[in-house]
Amino acid sequence: MTRERVISVDTDDWRTVAVVAVEYCADDVVAVTLRDRDGADLPAWSPGAHIDVDLGSGLVRQYSLCGSPRSADRWRIAVLREPNGRGGSKRMHDEVRPGDTLYIRGPRNRFPLVEAARYLFVAGGIGVTPILPMVRRVAELGRPWLLVYGGRTRTSMAFLDELSTIPGGELTVVPQDEAGLPDLTGLLAVPEDGTAVFCCGPPSMLSAVEEACSAWPADAVHRERFAAETPVAEGSFEVLLQRSDIRLTVGEHEPLLDAVEAAGVALDNSCRAGICGTCEVGVLAGEPDHQDDVLTDEERERGDIMLPCVSRAKGRLLVLDL
Repeated sequence: MTRERVISVDTDDWRTVAVVAVEYCADDVVAVTLRDRDGADLPAWSPGAHIDVDLGSGLVRQYSLCGSPRSADRWRIAVLREPNGRGGSKRMHDEVRPGDTLYIRGPRNRFPLVEAARYLFVAGGIGVTPILPMVRRVAELGRPWLLVYGGRTRTSMAFLDELSTIPGGELTVVPQDEAGLPDLTGLLAVPEDGTAVFCCGPPSMLSAVEEACSAWPADAVHRERFAAETPVAEGSFEVLLQRSDIRLTVGEHEPLLDAVEAAGVALDNSCRAGICGTCEVGVLAGEPDHQDDVLTDEERERGDIMLPCVSRAKGRLLVLDL
């Protein structure tokens, strides 16, 4: 799993923001509103975007922006407390307060809203955060939409009140303790022309959506994962870091990113789980074995970039632009 590390904050990449509000919006979910420390407008963003937050002591975490892109002076994120996590959510819940300052980086968007005649959204738990601004945008465009939103209990599901006021579509709320799991097979078994499917939630939900959408065109289904799956490590391989003129061997159970760092080559990274995209690196030769949950099918097929925190090599040699 992810290994924590100490980062050095580069002011060219990181921005200082002030915490202006911390509010509970569901059981174990806190919404944090941020503004530029000097009162300037924050960078523009689009639905699906996320930011990196430096929580100190080497903790860097990614959170989806879930406010309004029209509010240029403020950003909002929401954080689920994870008792078995690595400490990031605990700090956000227990230590971050109005008046504090945080270092943030971004926004970046690996989960963009695409053009479609209609939209079908599936959200699970805290996975609603990137979906909320998407639904708002689709409503502004006047496109029909359906959101199926599942969670453990109704009180654990954030932003229900906000979602219920968005016009032009249908919200189906499925608390597990009241109604069980959403019927994704019944919802998605038959492809609908002109419909884009967007899903964000736990791995089990995403797997169920992918299975239910097996008959849909590949470019109609879009998903973002909030929890990493365990990568498969098979065999050792060689890596040439072209610019550094370093050749190294990556062991069978050794992450490629660990091997690069052990060779003394610095590479920006954060999640170390293949779900944020921070460590993306260029591939000059060789075939990557992609095990991330960030790159698109087109990017994987091109084979000219990879995420070394989880991905490996299919052959004996990779040449990286490092």
